Amino acid sequence: MRVIIVGAGFGGLAAAIELRRHGFSDVTVLERGSGLGGTWRDNDYPGCACDVPSHLYSFSFAPRRDWSRLCSPQAEILEYLTAVAREQGVDGLVACGAEVVSCSWDGRWIVSCADGRTWEADALVIATGQLHRPAIPAIPGEFAGPSFHSARWDHSVDLRGRRVAVIGTGASAVQFVPEIVNEVERLYVFQRTGNWFLPRRNRAYPGFVRALIRYVPGVQELRRRFIYYYAESLTMMIRNPRTWGRIGRLRSALFMRWQLRDPVVRRKAWPDYTFGCKRVLFSSYFLPALQRPGVELVTSPIVRFEGGGVVTEDGARREVDCVIYGTGFRAAEFMFPMEIVGVGGVRLRDEWAGGAHAHLGITVPGFPSMFLMYGPNTNTSGGSIVFYEEAQAAYIRQALVELGARGAGSIEVRREVEEASDWSVQARFAGTAWTQCDSWYRADGGRIVANWPGYMTEYAEQVRVLDPSDFTFAPAA
Repeated sequence: MRVIIVGAGFGGLAAAIELRRHGFSDVTVLERGSGLGGTWRDNDYPGCACDVPSHLYSFSFAPRRDWSRLCSPQAEILEYLTAVAREQGVDGLVACGAEVVSCSWDGRWIVSCADGRTWEADALVIATGQLHRPAIPAIPGEFAGPSFHSARWDHSVDLRGRRVAVIGTGASAVQFVPEIVNEVERLYVFQRTGNWFLPRRNRAYPGFVRALIRYVPGVQELRRRFIYYYAESLTMMIRNPRTWGRIGRLRSALFMRWQLRDPVVRRKAWPDYTFGCKRVLFSSYFLPALQRPGVELVTSPIVRFEGGGVVTEDGARREVDCVIYGTGFRAAEFMFPMEIVGVGGVRLRDEWAGGAHAHLGITVPGFPSMFLMYGPNTNTSGGSIVFYEEAQAAYIRQALVELGARGAGSIEVRREVEEASDWSVQARFAGTAWTQCDSWYRADGGRIVANWPGYMTEYAEQVRVLDPSDFTFAPAA
């Protein structure tokens, strides 16, 4: 059985490792970039780090006891992924520079790349994830100076002594703004909506703490378990905004009130939506940075660029030398613009016209032997996506083992099973914080397509054992 995996980030590598460990020898990982790592290769902006503690944001089968701090920086995570791929013997499976443009089903999957190369596969695993296509807003006019997205940071641009506009105040901007604020002459931070914050200093571990974690058996395992349940408590707050959510809101509000000493900045930065509806951000440095001399938080919407100026709705024009977009990703588009064509020429983009959906976020009817990693409704607001991806990899492995044991040609989820699964997932959002504002978790029609509505524990249990009766098996040709 030949398996093609698209994407060499955490998800793609998790799938490759799981399959190789269970006897699947013909596995190829296609990666459009110059190396493995996915988002941790692409995002190398100043201050880039994970906001999930590293002893949970890592593979359970490859724990590391020498993390430098609670939430590791980008370079350390990339080094970890590279080392795990090498140790597990899957680094040699990765074909770099292979940008997949289409996958078509014709009894087998035909996978085509932008450079003209093609592969055939019995099974297809799409592991492009949700956070790989930068979103840049369509602002009228043309900016005269350099501009770039945080996920494509231009290190050739020297920001020292420059006037810089940062558009967006999401998770990436929250990390890089404190890093550049001391370099620039003037910093304008353009905000659409404020954020709820919780503290995160993320200092390097003292030597005795690193020694304790590294040499005392069980310490790291205990820390992983503690963070796991702490993350589940954040999900509980989002699921129950009128009860537990009020505790989260109070804690965040007290922290923000303490940090935002300037009443004008406080009024501008304060969120006006339910705690947990959008991504809760972790930083102890961003809000103080907004109150530094030479920094202005701008909440009037941008209407256009004019040469070297940014013009806002209130008529003000701010002259800048550089524009940095911290505007996130096109999460709701998943693997698109890649073209996926299933049985009878049905396109996945048409199947998903009303918003992405998949059984357990993994399988879609009409697309035999195709599996998704970090697919629809498998994002987490409080936990670790690596935990989800390990569980998904094991589920996919079970599907392929079942396929091989039956000597079948393909495996496809029953439409009624997927529809019931999707209805159950969407119904669970009722009454939660996720429904109480617009966010990147939603598609254009308002459907929540990114997040899992429950707990990590629940998801792991649902995908723990594959039920063959959920699927149809076509005979081999």
